[in-house]
Amino acid sequence: MFTGIIETTGEVLARERTDDGLRLRLAAPFADELTHGQSVAVSGACLTVEEQTDDDFSVFLAEETVEVTYLGDLGVGDSVNLERALPADGRFDGHIVQGHVDGVGEVTGIEQVEEDWYFEFSLPESMGQYVVSKGSITIDGISLTVADIDEDGFAVAIIPATYEITTLSEKSVGDPVHLEVDVIAKYVESITEQYA
Repeated sequence: MFTGIIETTGEVLARERTDDGLRLRLAAPFADELTHGQSVAVSGACLTVEEQTDDDFSVFLAEETVEVTYLGDLGVGDSVNLERALPADGRFDGHIVQGHVDGVGEVTGIEQVEEDWYFEFSLPESMGQYVVSKGSITIDGISLTVADIDEDGFAVAIIPATYEITTLSEKSVGDPVHLEVDVIAKYVESITEQYA
């Protein structure tokens, strides 16, 4: 489990396409603390550490992961958001994030408002019922609060610290983003459907 509080960004150092999926090698300042089998959220997608050195680590993306994310489109030099899994005694600052990408949206608007930023995103139709104003949503692994929502998509307000620490500062209109809705909304839907 993750919290959506991004620790740092990493850089794609290498990519290798295989018959079964895609292997990425990522530079990360905490690579020397990782061990084989640990989970790391890479721009919101939960992946497993295969190998690591003091400076980088590798992960493998199964074909299904390649198909439901934009990670397969990343090239050498691209940046990704990184968060290690929450330890049992860790501080819970964001919201419950599973690292399961529900869909890919697109940046539809970016506006700087004094020191803050206002980002607008498209929302796949299948996800609309899970997103509410002032509710939680994960964008590229970042725990954020929905500021506004309409039939075309939704918007979030970004404080300077989040803008500077994450890959949002590198996003442009038209760029893809990973979306994960609040898992609690999914459970509520499942329970109400089951007992309706």
